[in-house]
Amino acid sequence: MMRTKSLIFLLGGMMFFGSYDSPLLAEQTGGDADEEASKVERSEEDRYFSVSDEDLLTLPRVIPDRLTYDSGVEIEYPEDGVKGIFATAHSIGGDKADELYDLINETALNSMVVDVKDDDGYVTFETESENERVQENTYDYINDVDAMMEDFEDADIYPIARLVVFKDTVLANEEPELSFLEKGEVWSNNRGESFVNPFSKDVWEYNVEVAKEAAKAGFKEIQFDYVRFPEGFENRDEDLEYTEGDYEESGEDNIQNRVAAVTDFVDYAREELRPYGVKVSVDIFGYAATIPEAPGIGQNFSKISENVDIISSMIYPSHWGPYFDIHKPDLEPYNLVNEYAQVENELLDSLEEPPISRPWLQDFTASYLPDGEWMEYGVDEVEAQIQALYDNDIYEFLLWDATNNYTEGVNYELDAEQDIVRQE
Repeated sequence: MMRTKSLIFLLGGMMFFGSYDSPLLAEQTGGDADEEASKVERSEEDRYFSVSDEDLLTLPRVIPDRLTYDSGVEIEYPEDGVKGIFATAHSIGGDKADELYDLINETALNSMVVDVKDDDGYVTFETESENERVQENTYDYINDVDAMMEDFEDADIYPIARLVVFKDTVLANEEPELSFLEKGEVWSNNRGESFVNPFSKDVWEYNVEVAKEAAKAGFKEIQFDYVRFPEGFENRDEDLEYTEGDYEESGEDNIQNRVAAVTDFVDYAREELRPYGVKVSVDIFGYAATIPEAPGIGQNFSKISENVDIISSMIYPSHWGPYFDIHKPDLEPYNLVNEYAQVENELLDSLEEPPISRPWLQDFTASYLPDGEWMEYGVDEVEAQIQALYDNDIYEFLLWDATNNYTEGVNYELDAEQDIVRQE
């Protein structure tokens, strides 16, 4: 007869208790197993679980709240879905914070996306991480993250942490071996931005460490942005110096290796973040949903969607060339979003467990476009995009304006019955 022993193991900082049967217990106690068993009677009801042949450290898709990290911040996912705005760390950590809070409190908006690792690569608030890269690259634009979370709690604002992943000029210049080199120097695009290498597991771990710190601070969702190679990478991948790491011997071509690296990072990040109880979302180019995969940047819409809770396509009308038979998309916000939404819905419907769709919408004027191809964006244009989503049964969205100057007077609660101008 075998004796039941208690089992205690740690997983992601949490302690679990259980039991298992040990044929070695008699030897350890110096007595006969049957005699020892008679001294300790234990009913099946008293046992928490028995160990099976399955991996003890395999995490379920959804971990009960009681088994996840508790940041102490109590903010629930909005019942009517996320309707949010983007805020730079400089805005929410400075004089513009009150204006942004007022916008959300006075409208149907309910969420805020805040930079926790910005477009340059700086971590924007002081963390308790012991990671040297995190410590080195922290610039506390948000000088009191706890106070900010208290404000979010008081106003019931759902907090989303935006984390720019592979566009990271700071880390690229600090550690060129993690980047792409051109003639021995760190490569940068025509905007002076540099990227780090998505093939690098060191880069993966660094970004996920920042994400964990954001979860500990109280953010309820981690939104990964720039989860891709640089734009047009397929035209320079043979000229730049970089390592493909574990993917070098994959036997696949450069395109598939890039797709695999980007997809694998998202899968890795989600698994690492499960014990923290946060949702995971990814920003992705809108056109990625309209093609099998974006070969240069490594984004495959379906594969990424299978590894996230929310997919946020950036479908700003100004960012499209002629598409969907719309020759000047910035002039037709409803039609552009409507056409896109139909394509995305069909693609997500084909997935076994599709994520929530929560597109990024345009709340800025693209005056940099050629004359005659742009117009001033205001209430009508923002509402047209929202209406197009609602007409396609998509009820979550985020608004983007890099300067955080959002249009006043927008009705964010449009519905299918709303009488709105649909461009012909």
